[in-house]
Amino acid sequence: MSTSLWGLLFLVVAGVGAGLTGTIAGLASLVSYPALLAVSVPPVTANITNTVAMLGNTIGVIAGSRPELVGQRDRLVRLCLITAVGGAVGGALLLLTPGETFTHVVPWLVAGASVLLLASPLLARRIATGGDTGLSPLTGVGAFLVAIYGGYFGAAAGVIMLALLSTVWTQSLARTNAVKNVATGAANLVAGLVFVLTGQVYWPGALALCAGLVVGSWLGPAIVRRVPAAPLRIAIGVAGLGLAASLAWQAWQP
Repeated sequence: MSTSLWGLLFLVVAGVGAGLTGTIAGLASLVSYPALLAVSVPPVTANITNTVAMLGNTIGVIAGSRPELVGQRDRLVRLCLITAVGGAVGGALLLLTPGETFTHVVPWLVAGASVLLLASPLLARRIATGGDTGLSPLTGVGAFLVAIYGGYFGAAAGVIMLALLSTVWTQSLARTNAVKNVATGAANLVAGLVFVLTGQVYWPGALALCAGLVVGSWLGPAIVRRVPAAPLRIAIGVAGLGLAASLAWQAWQP
């Protein structure tokens, strides 16, 4: 497998877009995963490569979200321990199931992620009605399940995690979003390590995406503080539904 220089440059630009999308709308993989498919990386390899590349997203987010992360160390450490284990389980699940299973499941995952992204403002409004219950056992179980999904595929794992945490924490959405980004990053880190050990990562694509993701996710938090995310969220959600339909068509072709 090889990608031209233009293809790698395309992935860098896509990585910047994915980093911005991930921090603004919570759906980086709906940009980065299709970008890998566009340069002819097979679906399962693209998913594995995307998970490894997402480490760049975590690096950029931590650098750009330091004001929001202040004072959240204890809950962040406990949450990351939970999501790291979940990410390992999800990564192992991807490797142990047939590639055909992933090909047929992924359109539904993308569609569900897109719908969830479009509906995320309704979920976020629950912040105003919920009390801050910290990291309860039920929240921990929910975070573990989201991390398993994140290790297996990942698109909209951030949206789901943000919705979960927003229902139990009364702090600002920006602070909760920063914790969400680091927690899902922990799941990606461990799942990525599992994938690296298997030797199935397409490294040129992973490094190109990762470089763009570092830049995009570093810039994203500053944009979140200033720019309304609704137009971008709607555009990505609609595009995601179109992508899901396209992937479903391809998966069911003889």
